[in-house]
Formats: sequence, structure tokens, C-alpha cells
Amino acid sequence: MGRVALGVEYDGTAYNGWQTQPHTPNVQDTLTAALGIVAAEAVTCTAAGRTDTGVHATAQVVHFDSASERAPRSWVLGLNSNLPDDIAVQWARPVSDDFHARYSATARAYSYRILNQPARSALARHRAWWVHRRLNERAMVEAAATLLGEHDFSAFRAAACQARTPVRRLTRLTVERHGREILVECEANAFLHHMVRNIVGTLVYVGRGEASPDWVGRLLAGRDRRLSGMTAPPWGLTLTAVHYPAEFNLPVPGDVAPLNADE
Repeated sequence: MGRVALGVEYDGTAYNGWQTQPHTPNVQDTLTAALGIVAAEAVTCTAAGRTDTGVHATAQVVHFDSASERAPRSWVLGLNSNLPDDIAVQWARPVSDDFHARYSATARAYSYRILNQPARSALARHRAWWVHRRLNERAMVEAAATLLGEHDFSAFRAAACQARTPVRRLTRLTVERHGREILVECEANAFLHHMVRNIVGTLVYVGRGEASPDWVGRLLAGRDRRLSGMTAPPWGLTLTAVHYPAEFNLPVPGDVAPLNADE
């Protein structure tokens, strides 16, 4: 029995999130079905993070155990031949038995796209949150700075969150305008349920001028989710990176892993 890690990309529009659940389309069950075909045996898989309904991923990491021996190239090509067009495996690597897609991760990163223009977009409707009122990105940058570091993020935690502790270490939170698009990027050791979407919703509240940037710091200190901003919609959110110790020798997020013929 060997363990294999996969890098998976998906458009979450048609799925009720990553997690397996009865009678609803989800990414985990779809990938599991493809794994069963390629491995010629029943296989279960575990992901680095359970993305919500409508959330996308460019760098989800998954691991599974199988008695079948396949070259990395064969796993990638075989799986992609049995997956729908909105899910694609980008790389495969054999890993040691102590590797765990979720628990071995040291950090995760997300990006959130906001389309800030007067008219809605037909093409970006599943990949960005359309906000028609002009946002003050400088105020959003100032507000975001107050959230960096290790804090109790209860003010940005969903009521259904099952994490044992609300303390997280947020190492990066940037807000940048690129024409009519505002990109929010964040990285942390881990995230609470809806944490990124709640942060983005709060930053948009500031960007609209409905609260001052220092209000976000007071929210953080108050630890009361009921007082913070809206939850941003899921379709603007993408899981962009999961980081692991170098000893596991996994592709660096953003790099293109080669599919060599001899792999």
C-alpha cells in the first residue's frame, strides 16, 4: 500500500463544496469515483481544506492510499480522462506514510476577487463578487493591516465553525486594485470557517465608507461576529496555495510540474 499526493484544480460553481455528502454534487465524491477507476479498487481521499459551495481551487492538495502501482504521469492522465472538465489534476507525487494533506500543511493561501464597476459582468459572474459602488481600496488596506498577526478571530468566525480554537496566525493580507478589479490575498497557518469571506465582507464595508479602518481593529478585539461585516459570497474565493515542509518534496504552488514520459 502506497500513499500518493495530488495537486487538484477545480471550478466550484457546480459543486456543493469539497466535502462528500449524500445526494448533492461535490468535488470529493467526483474525484473518488475517478480514483476508483484508475486504481481499479475502492479509494478514499483526504484534502488539505474543505472548500465551501461555489469556492474554487487552483492548488488543492489531496492524498490517498492505494495498492495499485502507477507512475505519477499515469495518475494525472488517467484521472483527468475520467474527471469532468471543471476538475483537473495538475500533478501526482508518491509520499511517505506520515504525509497528511490536512495535518502536514504549515500554511494555506486564498485569493478573493472583487469586480468593482458600475455594470455587472456576464463572464466574471462565477469568479468575482460584483460591487457596483466605488470602493476606497486605501481604506481597505489600512483596515487589513490591523488583522495581521496571531489573534482570536472569533469576530470573523462562522457560527457553525467546529475549530477547537479561534486563534489563527494571519501572515499576509493584501488589498490591491488592478483597474476595475480589487484582489484580496491572504495567508495563514489555518483558517476558520468563513474566515476569509467574513474578512472580505468587512473590508468592503470599510471600502464603501460605512465604517472607518480602525473599526476593524475594534471588531477583532471585541470577538463578536454579530457586529462585523457581511459574509462575502463564495464565488469570488479561490484556494491558491497549501504549503508543506520541504521534506515531502511537493511542487511549489504556482510552479508547473513536468509530466515526463519516464515518471
